[in-house]
Amino acid sequence: MNVLDNIGFGLRVRPRSRRPSRTEIRKRALELLDLVQLSGLDKRFPSQLSGGQRQRVAFARALAIEPRLLLLDEPFGALDAKVRRDLRRWLLDLHNKTGHTTVFVTHDQEEALELADRVVVMSEGKIEQIGTPDQVYDTPDSPFVFSFIGESSVLAVRIDQGKVWLDQHRLDLPAGDVPNGPAWLFLRPHDVDVVDNARGAIVGEVSVLRRHAGLRRVDLEVGAKRNRIEIELPTDLSINLSSPVAFLPRRYRLYPASQAIEN
Repeated sequence: MNVLDNIGFGLRVRPRSRRPSRTEIRKRALELLDLVQLSGLDKRFPSQLSGGQRQRVAFARALAIEPRLLLLDEPFGALDAKVRRDLRRWLLDLHNKTGHTTVFVTHDQEEALELADRVVVMSEGKIEQIGTPDQVYDTPDSPFVFSFIGESSVLAVRIDQGKVWLDQHRLDLPAGDVPNGPAWLFLRPHDVDVVDNARGAIVGEVSVLRRHAGLRRVDLEVGAKRNRIEIELPTDLSINLSSPVAFLPRRYRLYPASQAIEN
């Protein structure tokens, strides 16, 4: 079938009592072709379309039957990164125009945060957290959610009377209501500030330096166990391999060590 026939397929196979006329089906298909920004391609066949164009035709075919709910199971999974980004923007515009409620399944965290009004994070068939993208990213309920949504590093620490200790070094970080005992300190690479005074800071030795767009990605070996974590620093900061770096996270989360990092 060509593009126009594909889009109208769901309408053509309806029971006769509910089936629109051929003229109405063609009109609806052409309207949807314009909506998905593929006007003029109505006579092309799938083999004559790019991957991204095929996905748009599939969306138009799904919309043709006027569904109450769109179920999208990793619709961009087989496409390259640039096409995925372009289609995400397009799908968001399409959603705003049509108002359809959409359930979008994806393993791409960036995709989920960009597209969703509400995010449901699942692990092994169980719901870990439900919330807005900001809630899930900024206040994750568990170590799994923190490590799964966005980039993160983790350090084993100890909580003692509201203080956070890394080995025998006390950190200038409030422990909040985390109980005494072993804990996990989670932080994100971009949420750190370099400090001059190592007292109360996390101190690591630079093991890897690499450019990352307008920033520098730095791997640090931290603590007695030489745990490796990753942070982002300005490119104009003068550091070298084996240099010591002292920093404090602007945002972080502490979890009791009884909460497993991986589910």
